[in-house]
Amino acid sequence: MKNPVLLLIIGILTLASCGKSGHQAHEESANAGSDPNQALYEEVMAVHDEVMPKSGQIYQLKKDLQDKITKSASLSDDRKKEIEQTIAELDSADHAMMDWMHKFQPTADSTNQEAAREYLENEMERIKKVKDLIEMSLQKAKEELEKK
Repeated sequence: MKNPVLLLIIGILTLASCGKSGHQAHEESANAGSDPNQALYEEVMAVHDEVMPKSGQIYQLKKDLQDKITKSASLSDDRKKEIEQTIAELDSADHAMMDWMHKFQPTADSTNQEAAREYLENEMERIKKVKDLIEMSLQKAKEELEKK
């Protein structure tokens, strides 16, 4: 890797932006009393925690695809466009995760439990869509790298 320091910085910033304040606040309030929505909250976070580490793969695959365009003088314009589209899909998946994390704001236990449950159910659907987007873009990028 040409720039391991850059990758390390991106990794640290990504982890720091994982919605720690909302996640931490919800955990602290859940520990203070019983929360009927705690299991659903943990399921949402489990999906997030499964997919979030893949941001490093996204970064590396984007770099590899960009290198493929740069180093392959014999690529047709159509192939370059296909690779650029795949890079754009990786960017979109990464942005979807960042957007989800920044907007995720679980409510405190003292609020309306029914509204909190509805919010968490909606967030579960949103994070599952992000997961699907990330997994599909990673798979497509890997396939694109295998093509000549």
